Amino acid sequence: MTTSRLGDYLQARRAQVAPPDVGLPEDGRRRVPGLRREEVAMLARISVDYYLRLEQGRERRPSPQVLDALSDALLLDDDGRLHLYRIGGVIPPPRRQGSIEQAAPQLLALAELWDRTPALLLGRAYDVLAANTLGRAVFDHLQPGTNLLLAIFLDPSVRSFYIDWEKAAANVVAGFRFLEGAWPHDPRIQEVLRTAMENSREFADLWRRRDARGKSDAAKVLLHPDVGELTLQLQAFDVRSAPGQQLIVYHAQEGTRTANALRLLGSLTVTRSGDRDDMRGRTS
Repeated sequence: MTTSRLGDYLQARRAQVAPPDVGLPEDGRRRVPGLRREEVAMLARISVDYYLRLEQGRERRPSPQVLDALSDALLLDDDGRLHLYRIGGVIPPPRRQGSIEQAAPQLLALAELWDRTPALLLGRAYDVLAANTLGRAVFDHLQPGTNLLLAIFLDPSVRSFYIDWEKAAANVVAGFRFLEGAWPHDPRIQEVLRTAMENSREFADLWRRRDARGKSDAAKVLLHPDVGELTLQLQAFDVRSAPGQQLIVYHAQEGTRTANALRLLGSLTVTRSGDRDDMRGRTS
């Protein structure tokens, strides 16, 4: 039984590395998938006993050199390596945890200038703190006050919105794991985690994989009820003035069907807003 976050992560990651991936023969006699403990120890050039103590939680403070070697042995990418450093105690957690998150007015004013670019501001627990006008129009299910992770797993309408829901779900869980590693004692992160674990078996299965990676540039294919299929490129920016917050910006290549659809959606949004204002004027 593993008894530490570090041990759990090491065990989960070695289970996902096939022997041929690291130049070892596949002997066909393995009772469990992935690498054996002694193989990880050999690849990292540490003793089997020391590696066993890491997995079992009896050793919780490995040196940066050991973590480097384990990162290479387990083929971790940059985000996986950073996550390993965090849970291995090399990078201390932030001092401020649990503070109420707010969206900076200057950031919102900037995002509103992007009339052809949807943008969302996410908090460190994936709460949607704000969105520009086009962002609210594209992501109708992610209005400010909604939690991205809980919406993906607990809102049935979201499954048809994402063309590849399974990929979107796996990515949001990996991103949430990455944030949880950076903010391990944040009460809002723990609250969202408990809610998802208690209400979604699919989330629980993905969480046990212990994938950890931040949001990066990637294509998202969405099915919008008003303008049809949208292929958007995602870019994520850390908000330096508010650690843990991320500004997520989506854009479409000029001249594509998606770019034209975003213009149409922007026009529809302006028209509907005007109609609502007229209605309020007539009833006041």
